[in-house]
Amino acid sequence: MHRFLFLFVFFSGYTAFAQSFHNINNQAFARGEKFEFKIAFNSMLTGNLTAGRATLDVKPENKLFNNRSTFHAVGAGKTTGFIELFYKIDDRLESYFDEKAFVSWQFVRHTRENNYKKDDIVDFRQNERIAVSLNKKTKVPANTQDIISAFYYARTLDISALLPGDFIPIPFFLDDSVYQSKMVFKGRETVKTKLGRFRCLAIRPMVATGYTFDDPYPITVWVTDDLNRIPILIESELSVGKVKIELTSYSGLANPVEAEVRKK
Repeated sequence: MHRFLFLFVFFSGYTAFAQSFHNINNQAFARGEKFEFKIAFNSMLTGNLTAGRATLDVKPENKLFNNRSTFHAVGAGKTTGFIELFYKIDDRLESYFDEKAFVSWQFVRHTRENNYKKDDIVDFRQNERIAVSLNKKTKVPANTQDIISAFYYARTLDISALLPGDFIPIPFFLDDSVYQSKMVFKGRETVKTKLGRFRCLAIRPMVATGYTFDDPYPITVWVTDDLNRIPILIESELSVGKVKIELTSYSGLANPVEAEVRKK
């Protein structure tokens, strides 16, 4: 499931000689926001299957790190039903990131994917530009993000000037490494789901090719073209089939959903 959380990651990297915290103007979300998703899988072998459920939410709490307020965001996903005969997932990722600067202070990972298991806690010493995991101490750039905090930071960006084909740098920290990637802006589209029709921004993130992905741009993610930047729909071509992640409910939004196309 952590692979799908990569879909939400698109943000700008920073360069600075000394650590200086930014003051991000966040109008996109607030504590208490929650998204719920249905995950469907399609292949020649299985046909169309409901594969699992996922959630992404911002907890009400405010935990202090270095005397600074933070958001606590949690992403969780679990396979259900018949699909577990082939592939079983039970993942939970947590991020504590700065409420004003949106830099990561702590990242907690619990991953169970078939026989693969990964547990980790990463503490980010932002002033020292060091990330300390359970296994390693790694030098990191200024204002380093984890993959969860990056999604929330990205929602605050003004990308109204982007044109189809433009791309955004996407550095992030995971598995004791800083990854450099990019995300291509596909354009503006209207997307229809069971929740309704929404005006959206379509983004294609670059991913690592290999066992899961053959194409470096196999994923399209649609987020609402309004202040909320709600992830409405995600579609991905895998080596063994196709995955569709669809938003089924949302609550605790900071703004009205102005991107919804209502019937006249």
